[in-house]
Amino acid sequence: MKLGVIGYGSRIRTVIGEMMKLEPSCRVVSIVDIRKAEMTAERRKFDLDDSTRFYDTPEEMLEAGGLDGILIGTRCSLHTEMALRVMPAGIPIYLEKPVSTTMPDLLRLKTGFERHRTPVVVSFPLRVTSIVRLVKEIVDSGKIGRIEHAQAVTNVPYGGDYFQSWYRDENETGGLFLQKATHDFDYIGYVLGQQPTTVAAMTSKQIFKGTKPAGLKCVDCGENRTCQDSILLTKNPKWEYCCYAEDTGNEDSGSVLIRYESGMHVAYSQNFFVRRDAGARGARFMGYKGTLEFDFFTGVVRVFMHHAPRTETYEIKPGEGHFGGDSALADNFIRVMRGEAEPFPNLEDGLRSALLCLKAKASAETGTFQTVEWR
Repeated sequence: MKLGVIGYGSRIRTVIGEMMKLEPSCRVVSIVDIRKAEMTAERRKFDLDDSTRFYDTPEEMLEAGGLDGILIGTRCSLHTEMALRVMPAGIPIYLEKPVSTTMPDLLRLKTGFERHRTPVVVSFPLRVTSIVRLVKEIVDSGKIGRIEHAQAVTNVPYGGDYFQSWYRDENETGGLFLQKATHDFDYIGYVLGQQPTTVAAMTSKQIFKGTKPAGLKCVDCGENRTCQDSILLTKNPKWEYCCYAEDTGNEDSGSVLIRYESGMHVAYSQNFFVRRDAGARGARFMGYKGTLEFDFFTGVVRVFMHHAPRTETYEIKPGEGHFGGDSALADNFIRVMRGEAEPFPNLEDGLRSALLCLKAKASAETGTFQTVEWR
């Protein structure tokens, strides 16, 4: 199965690695990447053999032909543009999230998809994890009744990724609702089986800010032997830049209230300066009959029955790569390329999640409630 890649970064290489585990016939035959010279000179470093060909544009890659699937793993601001350039070919696409970082791009992508209907698998691994599938099964069974309220949280113990690497550039990321909450909004909507109608949000930046010079790298800072976030102490080579500089970008906390079609609402909060065991990611779904709670990090699901002295506990062994979600996404894309399955999650899911994130961002910026609609 011949794969073409636009933006051969670490994330898309992870997905391709999962595909090759499941289907050894998958191989990267074509790449469009600005690091073409480096990759050509050091193929082994990038897990590439001599048969892989490099192209300057997606159009050149498409013209060469022979592709079974295209994976897009560029910087976030280019996801929409690259998808639109290859979509007319009708070749199945694996598209990294967020599918768009601005409202104009999102509307362009929606229009392009409605025109071409190319199969697109969107990189939402949380939805396809074993733990979310179990949560969905329990909720759909009616055991705890219709969900009337939910509380969800993401406390990120590796928050430096968003302040000390290229992710600090908000022009690339679109903000941290699009980077992180987009996953959570997707699985929450999937579990509820409802669409959002209204959103209100607030963000704050309390920790990762300061007066250090813009562009300062950790190795050049005189405080790198005492700073708790320095490369020397964290041993994280990706955390290259000073997170207390003038140009750190991104909020470090955010909260969202989302009203859904039935009138119920979800409270969601995310934080990027917690550390170690303070990390958490999961939700509580509450119905009249009972409450279900789960956490991705622990792999534990608990169901508390409201009208009987009974609590049920399920333990799911977390898989590798987004709690096992990466493998499930890889499997789905392989089957989509074979014509054996529909994309799951698909581009409509990606569009809806990005729309909710962009409306939440607009709400936080303007201090207003936002209607979740296409304008």
